[in-house]
Amino acid sequence: MIKLLIADNHPITRKGLEVLFSASPNIKIVGSLDDGEDILEFVKDNPVDIILTEADFPKLNGLTLLRYLKNDYPDIKTIILSGQPEEVYAINAIKAGAAGYISKSVNVMTINEAILKVADGGIYLSNDLTQQLAFGSRVNKGGTFYKKLSTREAEVLKLLTIGRKNKEISKELDINEKTVSTYKARLMRKLKVTNLVDLINQAKLSQAL
Repeated sequence: MIKLLIADNHPITRKGLEVLFSASPNIKIVGSLDDGEDILEFVKDNPVDIILTEADFPKLNGLTLLRYLKNDYPDIKTIILSGQPEEVYAINAIKAGAAGYISKSVNVMTINEAILKVADGGIYLSNDLTQQLAFGSRVNKGGTFYKKLSTREAEVLKLLTIGRKNKEISKELDINEKTVSTYKARLMRKLKVTNLVDLINQAKLSQAL
């Protein structure tokens, strides 16, 4: 029986997933949480095989969460279930330690298929993205830009776009403020902008392309 932990800050999403797996013969929900920090607390005391989690939490973003899990709980596999574009965030999520990335627009059978594949040792991405990666084709301008970022750069950019200050970012990522400033400078060079407002606007534009 696969022990599944669900985490999403939208109650209706959590409830829907609980209903979906309530009658599953091979998947058992062992917890349902609404915050990324709660995940780290839960896995300290409870056996979990797979975590199915949103990427955007108010207190702990998905890429940072993946890094903690990869370092401290390498046997637990994580699948990101997100409303963010797969071509923009999936690659960085996999690089950070995720075993799968699912769009919230997929049907319930796809979620079940992803969990079973990851439980069997595989990595789950959509067929479209898998083919694009296999053949080296260009996904889109936004996706191409994001593929050039390191996982840490993607973390910093994500936090900047949701309004985090340097001090808050340094605390969440456990790096000093000077290092945050260095990452901001790198991101500005890559996006060819000279100030924070333009950096955030360009990042959001890249996501929308």
